Amino acid sequence: MITELVCGAVALVLYLNTLNADFCYDDSRAIKTNQDLLPETPWINILYDDFWGTLLTHSGSHKSFRPLCTLSFRLNHALDGLRPWGFHLVNVGLHAAATGVFTALCRPLLGGGTWSLLAGLLFASHPVHTEAVAGVVGRADVGAALLFLLSLLSYVRGCGGLRAWTWLWMLGSLGCAASSMLWKEQGVTVLAVSAAYDLFIFQRLRFRQAAVILFGKRNTSVLLSLSILACWGVLLLATRLYWMGNKPPNFSNSDNPAADSPNILTRTLTFFYLPAANAWLLLCPNQLSFDWSMDALPLVRTVADWRNLHTVAFYAGFSLLAFFGLRDISGHSSKAKEDSENSLVTNGKTLTNGHSYDPPDGHHNNHNTSSESGTPKTNGKSTHSGNGLTKPHPCTPRTAHPSLPGASTLPSTENVVVFSLGLLSLPFIPATNLFFYVGFVIAERVLYIPSMGFCLLVAVGARALYIRLRTRGPRGMLLGLCTGLVLVYSIKTVLRNQDWSNEEMLYKSGISVNPAKAWGNLGNVLKNQGQMAKAERAYRNALYYRGNMADMLYNLGLLLQENDRSSEALHYYKLAIGSRPTLASAYLNTGIILTNQGSLDEAKRTFVTCAEIPDENLKDPHAHKSSVTSCLYNLGKLLHEQGLQEEALSVYKKAVQKMPRQFAPQSLYNMMGEAYMRLNRLEEAGHWYRKSLGAKPDHIPAHLTYAKLLSIIGQKTQAEHYYIKAIQLGPSKGNCYMHYGQFLLEQSRLVEAAEMAERAAELDSSEFDVVFSAAHMLRQASLNEAAERHYERAAKLRPDYPAALMNLGAILHLNGRLQQAEANYLRALQLKPDDVITRSNLRKLWNIMERQGLRTTQGP
Repeated sequence: MITELVCGAVALVLYLNTLNADFCYDDSRAIKTNQDLLPETPWINILYDDFWGTLLTHSGSHKSFRPLCTLSFRLNHALDGLRPWGFHLVNVGLHAAATGVFTALCRPLLGGGTWSLLAGLLFASHPVHTEAVAGVVGRADVGAALLFLLSLLSYVRGCGGLRAWTWLWMLGSLGCAASSMLWKEQGVTVLAVSAAYDLFIFQRLRFRQAAVILFGKRNTSVLLSLSILACWGVLLLATRLYWMGNKPPNFSNSDNPAADSPNILTRTLTFFYLPAANAWLLLCPNQLSFDWSMDALPLVRTVADWRNLHTVAFYAGFSLLAFFGLRDISGHSSKAKEDSENSLVTNGKTLTNGHSYDPPDGHHNNHNTSSESGTPKTNGKSTHSGNGLTKPHPCTPRTAHPSLPGASTLPSTENVVVFSLGLLSLPFIPATNLFFYVGFVIAERVLYIPSMGFCLLVAVGARALYIRLRTRGPRGMLLGLCTGLVLVYSIKTVLRNQDWSNEEMLYKSGISVNPAKAWGNLGNVLKNQGQMAKAERAYRNALYYRGNMADMLYNLGLLLQENDRSSEALHYYKLAIGSRPTLASAYLNTGIILTNQGSLDEAKRTFVTCAEIPDENLKDPHAHKSSVTSCLYNLGKLLHEQGLQEEALSVYKKAVQKMPRQFAPQSLYNMMGEAYMRLNRLEEAGHWYRKSLGAKPDHIPAHLTYAKLLSIIGQKTQAEHYYIKAIQLGPSKGNCYMHYGQFLLEQSRLVEAAEMAERAAELDSSEFDVVFSAAHMLRQASLNEAAERHYERAAKLRPDYPAALMNLGAILHLNGRLQQAEANYLRALQLKPDDVITRSNLRKLWNIMERQGLRTTQGP
């Protein structure tokens, strides 16, 4: 137990520096924007949505059904909101627990001394785990691993326990296996690993003996337990396939370029190479990355590619290890003698050196051995059946089981090697693209469970070498090398954890591996920090490495648009649409720029095109629906401003129908009220204004428009209440004072109206509409000098707007500044020559000037 606690404590300590880390990379989508974590979302949605919050049956779903992991995120959110500390604490705790349980699993395989400690420390410190532990979404792998180990340990106990408890342990194992799969899909592979344990550790079989077990006629009890595991696995997989809509997920070609390659040779060579690349990460985790997609791992296109040598070396090494473990052993007597000579002492009990194989007697029968003498003990009962194998199964051991008190023997090195290879390879099979294509090239967190087999393999190999070394010096050197390996892993892990402290450090660390993705994501971080020039350089660097990335083209366009470089932004939005015609957000911003540029017909076509894009096979259908809804909103607003209220309402209603649940609808509802108001359908207008306020009680525009409606229908007191409420919500917004001032003007409260107008113009001195309206109110309040100042300000803000010049001329006319008035009338007529009011005012002005003997400009 001390070994397990030590290893768990080391795992905990190594990841303490992740507790203050922020959410990084995939955490944003899985946690920060996942609607299933919010308290207002029904809990039952977790059972119908994937890990990212998308409906499982949707064509664009990732199909990652992990309700238990999502439930743990929701509990984190319920307890402490979106504070990352609590999320990281759970991850670190799960890793420590998984390390302790893994060390407990190693005890019956390696003994309770040095070698199980080594395996546990390797697992605790392996740097490839940093993504799974330091990244919050990696909880799926860590939690699944813990349940995976509990399932396996339950099966182990069932094999070595009393007959009465056998099936209870079996049920516990099956239940934990199902829970592990519901934490992450990879967890279901524990059933295959349990079968490997049964055959090669509990039964301690070689290849030929395993064949006898599987095909022998009198081994129904062995076949029964294996059949239970197989049937349960098939049932779990079939249920899961049905639950996700009987369809595999769809991934983009950048996620898994090999799967998208039309060349069968390229696909084959690359898929054969990927396990070798993953194995190298376990052997030498020197270069790690948050993302290995796109061109991070170039495709293996030809037989001449030197990486094929890695592939050959990997499969050759794996095959040699498998052959070593599965080969049939002859000369049992001499082997037993060697084992007896090389026995070790652990915790005061004689244990075999790990190479031992309990030799069967002449009839191939195995017997329990005494821990003191090593002599056979049959307890007066024969332990063999007619076919040379023990009959009681799944729980009657052929030899003294190492997990039981008083047990003395350990599985042979060969058997542990086979089991280690199974633990390494079987959980990795879903990531091999063998049965279906996966959405990644390499994912370090996927190696969390397979790394158990690697750590166990290293430990059993070190133990075998230690036994073969006869002198103290070489043995001490070996132990020193093992200690050094753990220390190197630990240092690398602590340093790598720092990369996961925040997104900026994480993306900078990935530039050497995946420059396109790293530079692009770094650009987003720098943009959020307000470092626009650096962000632009980062986006352009990303596009240098991969010029057709629609997201990066869009992000660069967005940055340029926010910096008033609309023409350049429009260019990049169109490139983004060309690269990905379904990118609704690019259509949205293209339409907004075209509207601002006055290209209204083209803007309408852009908005309509966006609204017609289906959400099938899209990675994030929620974001797509939000962009489509915004397109419809802007289209309706454009029609509204053109006076086409019925058409605007039709578009708004479509927007309401397509609106996803995370969309903020208050502006849409308010504009629907505006349209009904223009149509003089006041009751319906009031309904939508109230809906807008219900969706967001502090939505200022809805307060102002609803107050205007109340004023029209004669509810002046209530109207004034909403105007005042709007000012309280936005005391620095001049628009609120302007609307309230107009209301006061209508009530003939001229002094108060003038005060509101002055305040509005003071707060929003750069907003033409506010300044112009303030000037109107001051003029109506007969405060002509103040009105003149604000008309002048409005004319400077919009020197090409005829109404501003005409009104400035009129106020100058009233204030006796006749020549200045004439100049502004003439400028207004240059912009709008056929304006009747301006012409009439100019003639009146000339008459006055002539009577006063002032010179006039030649009239039109």
